[in-house]
Amino acid sequence: MPYTASEQRYDEMTYARSGKSGIRLPQIALGLWQNFGGNRTLDIQEEMILRSFDLGINHFDLANNYGPPPGSAEENFGVLFKKHLRPYRDELLISTKAGYYMWKGPYGEWGSRKNLIASLDQSLDRMGLDYVDIFYHHRPDPNTPLEETMAALDHIVRQGKALYVGLSNYDAKQTREAVAILRSLGTPCLVHQPNYSMLNRWIEDGLQDVLDEQGVGSIAFCPLGRGQLTNKYVDKIKEERANPTGNLKTEAYTDERIAKFEALQAVAERRGQTISQLALNWILRDNRVTSALIGASRVSQIEENVAALKAPSLTSEELKEIESILDGIGNYAW
Repeated sequence: MPYTASEQRYDEMTYARSGKSGIRLPQIALGLWQNFGGNRTLDIQEEMILRSFDLGINHFDLANNYGPPPGSAEENFGVLFKKHLRPYRDELLISTKAGYYMWKGPYGEWGSRKNLIASLDQSLDRMGLDYVDIFYHHRPDPNTPLEETMAALDHIVRQGKALYVGLSNYDAKQTREAVAILRSLGTPCLVHQPNYSMLNRWIEDGLQDVLDEQGVGSIAFCPLGRGQLTNKYVDKIKEERANPTGNLKTEAYTDERIAKFEALQAVAERRGQTISQLALNWILRDNRVTSALIGASRVSQIEENVAALKAPSLTSEELKEIESILDGIGNYAW
C-alpha cells in the first residue's frame, strides 16, 4: 500500500534555527548510525523511518560508513526513499558524512579533496539522490591542510551536490579555524555535530562559545550516552555487578554511581518522564544546542523521545539538582 505522510506531521514537532542560517532543524532528529544497516530487516527500518516522518522528524542523518557493513545504511535508506519518500524530498533534510575509513588505499578516509568528493559521489549513488542537504567532514585530519578540506566542502556546494556543509568532532580551535576558512570561501558552516550528553560534556569547555560567536548551530549525537541515560540502565549495571561479564569497568557499577542514576530517575518521575526524556530536555535546555540526534531500535523509542518536547522547560531548581547529581557520575558506555 503506498505511503501517505500524516497531515499532522508538523503539529507537535518543534524546530529551531541553526545558528544564523535560514535553516530550522527539528529538535529531535533520527540518526541511522546503528540498526539501519544490513544487520536489520528492512521492514523494521521502514517502520521507524516512516513513523519518524509522521512525527515531524524531517532530518535523517547518515554517513558513508554507517552499517554494518559500511555503506549499507545509505543503501537501505535509498531503497526506502525511492519507495516512500521521494514525493516529500523538498520537506526532508538528508545529511551524510565522510572522514572515517571507508575503502582501501590512501584515499579511503580522512580529509583530502579526493576522498571527500569521491565519498559523496558514492553516497549519492547509494541513496539515489541528486544532492544531500548537509555534507559533513566527519573528523579532523591531522595530516591534510585544513584549507584543502574546507575548499573541498566549498567545491561540493558549488557543484550542487550539497546545499550546506558541517563539521563533526572538531574541537574549539579547529572549529574556529575551519569556520573562518569556509566563510572566506563564501560557504558558511551550517552546523557542528558533537558527541554531547549529561555524561559527556566536553563541548562546554570552549566549543559552545565558538559556535555562539560564529553563528553556527549544533546537533548533539549520543544524547542518551549510548544507552546509559535510559530507565533500563540501572537494572543493567546491577546485573553486571552481580554477574560480571567484563563489558564494564567496575567503576561503572559502584553504589554511588547507581545512586546517582536512581536520583536522575527520581527527578524524571517527578516530571512524569523517563530518564531518556529528561536527558533530552537537559540537552535542549538553552539555544546553544539546536537539535538532539537520537538512535533507535524500535518505533516506541522514537515516540518516547519525541514526547519529551511536550514537557515544560527545566526549572532553575531542577537544573541545580541535576548538576549536583551529575558531579562525578562518570561515562562508561556499553
